Amino acid sequence: MSTTAPIHVVTPADPADPGDAPRTGRRGWAALVVLMLPTLLISIDNTVLSFALPTIARDLEPTAQAQLWIVDAYPLVLAGLLIAMGNLGDRVGRRRMLLIGSSGFAVISVLAAFAPTAELLIAGRILMGLFGAMIMPSTLSMLRSIFLNRAQRRLAIAIWATGFSLGSAIGPMVGGLLLQHFFWGSVFLIAVPVLIPLLVLAPLLVPESRDPNPGPVDAIAIALSVLTIAPLVGAVKTLATGGAPWLVALLAVVGVVSGVLLVRRLLGSRAPMLDVRLFRRGAFSGAILINLASVIALVGLLFFVTQHLQLVVGLDAFSSALVLAPGVLALIVFSFVAVRLVKRIRPGYVIAASVLAAGLGYLTLGLGGSGVSVLQIAIAFVLVGAGIGAAETLSNDLVIASAPADKAGAAAGVSETAYELGAVLGTTILGGLVTALYRANLELPDGLGAAQAGSARETLGGAIHVADGLPAELGHALREAARAAFDLGVMSTAFAGAALMLLAATLALVTLRRARA
Repeated sequence: MSTTAPIHVVTPADPADPGDAPRTGRRGWAALVVLMLPTLLISIDNTVLSFALPTIARDLEPTAQAQLWIVDAYPLVLAGLLIAMGNLGDRVGRRRMLLIGSSGFAVISVLAAFAPTAELLIAGRILMGLFGAMIMPSTLSMLRSIFLNRAQRRLAIAIWATGFSLGSAIGPMVGGLLLQHFFWGSVFLIAVPVLIPLLVLAPLLVPESRDPNPGPVDAIAIALSVLTIAPLVGAVKTLATGGAPWLVALLAVVGVVSGVLLVRRLLGSRAPMLDVRLFRRGAFSGAILINLASVIALVGLLFFVTQHLQLVVGLDAFSSALVLAPGVLALIVFSFVAVRLVKRIRPGYVIAASVLAAGLGYLTLGLGGSGVSVLQIAIAFVLVGAGIGAAETLSNDLVIASAPADKAGAAAGVSETAYELGAVLGTTILGGLVTALYRANLELPDGLGAAQAGSARETLGGAIHVADGLPAELGHALREAARAAFDLGVMSTAFAGAALMLLAATLALVTLRRARA
């Protein structure tokens, strides 16, 4: 087929969808390979800092709050702008948005790599989120216009979702390898060799697509979408990091009020940037929520096990990454296994079983007794990787199939927003819970000064840094106390992760019970 064929509206009830839609040719699959480049990069960037944080903390000396912002600023901005940028791409051209976003992302990544202060690094991460928001909805939504045949599209989305989840999983491995040989800024410089081929090949292989009848730009709705997502995520983050209660309440009120106004405006619009009535479909809303829960579980796990492997076990960055390698392989394999399973089993059952496997991975950590071993972490990540790989593939397919093709960018924006929200909340909720439990369980040895005690209580990395400057016996006592407190936090948080996966499995059985492959 020609990759520039007219856009075909496909929904789960579309009788022409299963086998009658034309199949794409080799050029379409080549376009998929090109679209995988930014997908892989953006998802790597969500977790690549996991292993770089100890080095950044040593060189830039950020506070505990600044350290969390270095991680969260990027996905927070990304989440706030994805729906708006997806809608803009539907109007001005998705390929055009992809190229603009990729160019800006590459430039800012280079600048962030050489940031001399934590504040400038956070600013760079914010700008990377802005340009990243232009990239992500474009990649997923263009798959809809390239692959009209449902079976081919499911396979293409499986490959895309694998790249997305794979990027999150190998981010720590890439970071570990780079940090073994280069400075911490190298984790940002990887954007350059990935995006240059994209900028050359995308105009040649990826067809332009847009909404043929976009209607007027609704600037108010775009502003309200940002004012809904960003304050709500900020409220959760502020609460998790022990911020002022009045600020939590203010942010929550702004987000909720903006959300109500946004829904009312979209319902009253003749050409809404997103048809919120889609959320009435169980396949759409259920898949979005499962997507969110899955990423919270994956990113949250990566946030604390990478610290455990380096700062508690004492492995170097690359050796720590190798512990996670079997889980990365499981994630890839089960993304494709899920595509075959749904030919015989309903997606809801496959997704429910997948997230339950991820929950079992969390229980492996929680039921491990005193101390978390390297073997437990490896087994847990295999189970979580396998479960999340399958769930992400199928949930993304259900989201895209539930939306009209001319609104694919906005629907993809919702799916990507769920992913980026999950990345923020995984770090904020599960990472924040580990940090809170670490502080509650930490028993500092006698002999520390006030400043030393304060640094040790902030983070595990801070405690190790303080211990390195103390006399041998006192330093050893502090390290052991900090590592024991962190382990207790990990084991307790593991039960929260398992409960989240149980909730996701229940949601899949309830909302996706009628969804068919």
